Amino acid sequence: MSQLTLEIKQLIIDALGLEDLGPDDIDADQPLFGEGLGLDSVDALELGLAIQKRFGIKIDADAKDTRKHFASVDSLAAFVSASRAIA
Repeated sequence: MSQLTLEIKQLIIDALGLEDLGPDDIDADQPLFGEGLGLDSVDALELGLAIQKRFGIKIDADAKDTRKHFASVDSLAAFVSASRAIA
């Protein structure tokens, strides 16, 4: 597991108050919403703010790819990595 993936998993746990989970309990390719981890739109907003603050990147909530970026930990890690490379 990459350091970035681990950081994102821990950020999800901390930002959303999922104290009963550990990073190893979240599969990197598991869907974050719906049948996967079960996050909802409010969780998405909180997670988006936490990611912006932690990694110093901008997330455009209206961008067509934003939903795709938040599909899983892996997709979030790829988005954060690409966004930091641009910044």
